[in-house]
Amino acid sequence: MVKEEEEEVLDPSGDTTYESEPKKGCCGALCTPIQWFKMLCVELHWSFVWGVVVVYGISQGMGDALSRIGTEYYMKDVQKVQPSEAQFYRGIIYIPWIVKPIWGLLTDVLPIFGYRRRPYFIFAGSIGVISMLLISFHEKLHLALAILVLTGGSAGVAIADVTIDACAAKNSILHPSLASDIQSLCALTSSIGALVGFSISGIFVHLIGPKGVFGLLAIPSGLVVVVGTLLDEPRSPNFSFTSVGQKFIDAGKAMWTTLKCPEVWRPCLYMYLSIALSLTILDGMFYWYTDAKDGPSLSEENVGYIFAIGSVGSLLGAVLYQNVLKDHPFRDLLFWTQLIYGLSGTLDLMLVLRLNLKFGIPDYFFVVIDESVSQMIGRLKWMPLLVLSSRLCPSGIEGTFFALLMSIENVGVMSASWGGGVLLHALKVTRTKFDNLWLAILIRNLLRLTPLFLLFLVPKSDARSAILPTEILNTKGDIETTETENIELVSLVKRVDGR
Repeated sequence: MVKEEEEEVLDPSGDTTYESEPKKGCCGALCTPIQWFKMLCVELHWSFVWGVVVVYGISQGMGDALSRIGTEYYMKDVQKVQPSEAQFYRGIIYIPWIVKPIWGLLTDVLPIFGYRRRPYFIFAGSIGVISMLLISFHEKLHLALAILVLTGGSAGVAIADVTIDACAAKNSILHPSLASDIQSLCALTSSIGALVGFSISGIFVHLIGPKGVFGLLAIPSGLVVVVGTLLDEPRSPNFSFTSVGQKFIDAGKAMWTTLKCPEVWRPCLYMYLSIALSLTILDGMFYWYTDAKDGPSLSEENVGYIFAIGSVGSLLGAVLYQNVLKDHPFRDLLFWTQLIYGLSGTLDLMLVLRLNLKFGIPDYFFVVIDESVSQMIGRLKWMPLLVLSSRLCPSGIEGTFFALLMSIENVGVMSASWGGGVLLHALKVTRTKFDNLWLAILIRNLLRLTPLFLLFLVPKSDARSAILPTEILNTKGDIETTETENIELVSLVKRVDGR
């Protein structure tokens, strides 16, 4: 046999790339991602890759999946709240994600004990551990305290998310040829984590209950503390705290100047309205899914599997956009995705009216189709907005401004959740009464079509075209991080190769 040759090539950016003869067949399909993963571990240090896996894959992907199913059953079976109330509380728990720019600015301009990242990881993980253990071991927290604890857990995940984003951005700057690989690693670990999390969430809820699931969620938060403890970050003992206030002011001025530009505020307004007008009635549907009298009476395991398959639909939507739709103009793409998104809600209407049974389609199979289509179309609808947001960020404050745009999206999500709660309450959809749930779905579907009349706010250009005016593109922001050193996690043991 001829031994496969592998050679190292130094690219212009200073990164070492590996060229090898590709393997064929199943072995090649398995070895390719392993070799890619190994390459990232060598170039970026294995411990940075581990940090991404912990925060994106375990804490966010798997943790969010377990938290979503656990929270649904906790509100329904432990706190015994109405669907409309659960919608409102969902919005409150989501508030820490709305203030993401504040977390981002803090990690950038306010070091603690001379460190910019380590204390925030430790703080985020500690909040999560305390919150999850408190709600898990307490027999029954008062509702207000339970919401506060769940919001604290959400804050821990949000702070860890912003901090690992900063680490990934720094490594993308230091290794520009690997920037896309870093983002692919983040997206891949998050998707796999969500798939695994949803797959096991229903099983754990059935075996140990929602409070037991919250206890398990202390493990991902604990791993985040470990990430912060092992982070090898240069200390800045002579940092001037008197400059912190000025940096916040400079960042605010730069963002306000950009937001006043029509090329920016018009797409931002569309993004908010398109999300806020798509009312969320997920809790009403969840209560109906699990109702033994009027609904399909789905078990905890079935609910988890349904959301797991739905996450596959979301992943397929991202792949479809990347390979087929990414070069289409924003306005055309948003027109068709928003239209299909509104029409896809008809599946929910058919399910609640039990039309699927008249066609001989079992409830479980139809719910799987419904969730998969909904997740895929939702992803296709969101991807162009995400790309458009990245094109609206001025040079110098890209990270902070992008976090601001994501906060606008999060405000839209909260508005949609609260609006859906008001709708369910107005139509008297309760824990046991679902007579008007079909009407809530119909109203939601019609509202999903209203953003079509607001598409004039979106530019006609595509992802490759410049959107910002020249004067903003040529202006450098004043907020820059002075930290230039690479960020790595301290190894628990020395590297075996001695390097």
